Amino acid sequence: MLLFRSEDHVDRWLAGRTPGATVPISKLAELADAWWGDRLDPAWEPHTREQNQQILDDLGLTGPFWRLG
Repeated sequence: MLLFRSEDHVDRWLAGRTPGATVPISKLAELADAWWGDRLDPAWEPHTREQNQQILDDLGLTGPFWRLG
């Protein structure tokens, strides 16, 4: 994971290479909360692949990069 100040900063860093997925830090925080937020619950059980995919879909993280295998 790399953090950038702006889209322009991303473009300069890429220097013509094809970008992967980019998301705002606020969306990354939402993802972290949805993915890991329940881990301290005493009744916690690992999420299924389907549940994890639903988290991504619910956050609008769609497309080939965000499809779980």
